[in-house]
Amino acid sequence: MNVDTLVMMANQIARNVPVRGDEAAIAATAAHIREFWEPRMIGALRAARPDTLNAVARAALARLER
Repeated sequence: MNVDTLVMMANQIARNVPVRGDEAAIAATAAHIREFWEPRMIGALRAARPDTLNAVARAALARLER
């Protein structure tokens, strides 16, 4: 998968999380990525330009780095 596809997928996950506030959306997005994505997909997403990710996806990616 290319980075553009991974960015699109991460943004879709972030948009489709039920609205329960930003913190819940960030946690749910991070959990989904951690559970279902291969490590190389996450690594490729980290290489994406941060401005291509929406705010929730960007924060979820940062949470995965902790």
